[in-house]
Amino acid sequence: MHNLLIIDDESSIRETLKVALKDRFNLQTAAGGKDGLNLLNEGDIDLVLLDLIMPGMNGIEALKAIRQMKPHLPVIMLTGTSMVKAAVEAIKAGAADYLTKPFDPEELILVIQNALSKHSLEKEVKRLHQEINTVYNFEHLVGISQVMHDIYEKIELLADTKTTVLITGESGTGKELVARALHYNSSRRDKPIIAINCAAIPETLIESELFGHERGAFTDAQGKRIGQFEAAHEGTLFLDEIGDLSLTTQAKILRVIQEKEFMRVGGNQTIKSDVRLITATNKNLEEEVKKGNFRSDLYYRINVVPLFLPSLRERKEDIGLLVKHFIRKKAAEEKKPVKEIAPDALASLIQYDWPGNVRELENIISRVYTLSSGSTITPNDIPETCRSSVKSMPLTQGHSSGEINFEQAVKEFEKDLIVKALKKNHYVQTRAAQMLGISRRMLAYKLQILGVSIDQIAAKDN
Repeated sequence: MHNLLIIDDESSIRETLKVALKDRFNLQTAAGGKDGLNLLNEGDIDLVLLDLIMPGMNGIEALKAIRQMKPHLPVIMLTGTSMVKAAVEAIKAGAADYLTKPFDPEELILVIQNALSKHSLEKEVKRLHQEINTVYNFEHLVGISQVMHDIYEKIELLADTKTTVLITGESGTGKELVARALHYNSSRRDKPIIAINCAAIPETLIESELFGHERGAFTDAQGKRIGQFEAAHEGTLFLDEIGDLSLTTQAKILRVIQEKEFMRVGGNQTIKSDVRLITATNKNLEEEVKKGNFRSDLYYRINVVPLFLPSLRERKEDIGLLVKHFIRKKAAEEKKPVKEIAPDALASLIQYDWPGNVRELENIISRVYTLSSGSTITPNDIPETCRSSVKSMPLTQGHSSGEINFEQAVKEFEKDLIVKALKKNHYVQTRAAQMLGISRRMLAYKLQILGVSIDQIAAKDN
């Protein structure tokens, strides 16, 4: 049940409201503004019913104080029929609604429920905004490798510009995640970002998908359709696998980029376009241009700033962090405890080549987390396809020739990861621990058992 606070100097009004509302809400009452503010400060209140005319602190003064204490708390003003104008002014000052005395019980409950529903919706919208900002800032672009550090820097530089970005790399490397990071760190973040996989839409439908169509434009066009260029107005349009588009569609996209306008299929009205275009491909567009499969003028337009995402096998030092990240993500989704991963299980994941890149790793971790029975993921939980690629690991520089076991390999991997984290954070252990996703105490423990001396590695840097 929701908690309501009634602030009114008339005891009869307080009693009337208590009788009408006691079966639906938890109620607290106060005979004046100051007493009401004290109760509000002490308790968990979901809505306030506030009398407009009271001795001492009047309703408007109390409303202003409530707005300072709890800016988003819904307040419904209570007023006589002759004071409606003042109640309207109270709404301008931040009240959610007002009720005139005497109260109709059904109207009273309806107004309260509407205010609570609106407040709940506003909180959900705020939560979703926060979730979007969390998901698509840099938190989910996981990596400590130098190449990922360079990508973070480029995103920061490019995000709040109008520059057209071409993201290249193998399938599964996270191109859409980068596009969304660019969008949500820009001034367009409150406008839509629309992602289209150009390779997944038939050629006969792609123009309608991009530009929309008018009724009767073709056989199945029963009504007008808004295209994605129009839907993404003032936002961002992400065209994934742009290298799969036909030359005809490429020409129409080029016109939108140049003229900043387009027409729906079957239409004759010009529609203005204010869209930031981000594109991606796993093809070599330069080679496609030479072969005549991709327009050179469009290529030069979309390739203003190229951003290459490396394959996962090219940044294996990030696999450990990614594994822990995906385990935490899956645990949060399932509302279950975070599982540990055994060193030899992690070693097999590090050695695997990951042809499907980060997407494949996330899918594997999701499946392993769900199917593993214990609190620790063991080598037996890892799919055979990943384990079969692991035979032995060559010794790293500084060891004699031969082979080392999984445990030693993981220790060396952890040591290298920790040193890189410390260097990137100027040897501040708290920040390095945050980057690694472990506690400050755990980092100190790892430094001790791995024999890492911060003073020594810092001296080498200098």
